[in-house]
Amino acid sequence: MTTPVCTSASAAAAPARRTSSYPSFSSYMRARQPVLLRTARSLTANPCDAEDLLQTALTKTYVAWDRIEDHRALDGYVRRALLNTRTSQWRKRRVDEFACDELPEPEPVSGGEDPAERQALHDAMWRAISRLPARQRAMVVLRYYEDLSEAQTAEVLGVSVGTVKSAVSRALGKLREDPELGLVR
Repeated sequence: MTTPVCTSASAAAAPARRTSSYPSFSSYMRARQPVLLRTARSLTANPCDAEDLLQTALTKTYVAWDRIEDHRALDGYVRRALLNTRTSQWRKRRVDEFACDELPEPEPVSGGEDPAERQALHDAMWRAISRLPARQRAMVVLRYYEDLSEAQTAEVLGVSVGTVKSAVSRALGKLREDPELGLVR
């Protein structure tokens, strides 16, 4: 025989209906919930957060139900509870960035290569490629930057494979002789 460890859990499992101690609050909530939910959605970007916000505001209203003297102004009270709750949530939000005295240094690049030198070589290469004739430039870009085979390059440009081979060979020769690339090497 086992005994329940948590009496509140076993009581909650029983199919007993709990009645509200404030029936007027229940009727107010059912009648005004769609309107108040629209107000909550205007305060948050996420519909699920709006439902949570409304639930919290209605809980605060339920706790203060006895102290509210004018029940005709309930909408204003709940709207103020919505706004105050949202403001509190905004103020308590977690900040992931913190100011520090030293800036973090990037991880060193493996191989001892300086990123500035690599960028300079990249820029010089593109300038040299842009100085090639249009047909050779297209073949070099398709062959080495787009990583197409010689047959695919020939098909894209509508030329023979031999034409691609000879034009790429001449283009690479011009790139090897380019004075700007000689300075970067």
